[in-house]
Amino acid sequence: MDADEPDAGLIARALQGSDAAFATLMGRHKGWAFRFIRRYVGNGDDAWDVLQDSFFAAWLALSRFDTTLSFEAWLRRIALNKCRDRARRNLVRRFLVGMPTDADDEPLDAPDPAPGIEQQLDVQQDLQRLERQIAQLPRSLKEPLLLTTLEGLSHREAGELLGINAKAVEMRVYRARERLKSEG
Repeated sequence: MDADEPDAGLIARALQGSDAAFATLMGRHKGWAFRFIRRYVGNGDDAWDVLQDSFFAAWLALSRFDTTLSFEAWLRRIALNKCRDRARRNLVRRFLVGMPTDADDEPLDAPDPAPGIEQQLDVQQDLQRLERQIAQLPRSLKEPLLLTTLEGLSHREAGELLGINAKAVEMRVYRARERLKSEG
């Protein structure tokens, strides 16, 4: 199997039953997908779970893949929906039984306590605080911020993914940044 094979070829082979082709697709896209999901859910363990759910859902829906989209855009939509599903489950769990949400369960990766790295420690703590703040933003602000600022999508691309126009994305990103500034 050629690692340079385009996504379209891998998708076609996966649809013919090649598990190796789909595994190559997963390997190719898991890095950005994990980073996106982690930023959304706020911690690594939950991100791995959501990533696995996203790839499983992609495998089940591969026959319905719209070839007018890139595989990355399609997978990003699936991952976004899985993140939303997890957030809803956490909200219901908290409301019904008073259980903490996943974001409250665990701290993000602990900083390296090795001596002589005080500056790195401060930066890592600031980054962890920012990740927690982003995870706590309302969905309407978090999603445009993650997609544009951290994932590099244009306002138009993010708007298409979210079903809103580019100007709405721009305003929501601005509001998210303002909220983060006021909390920081």
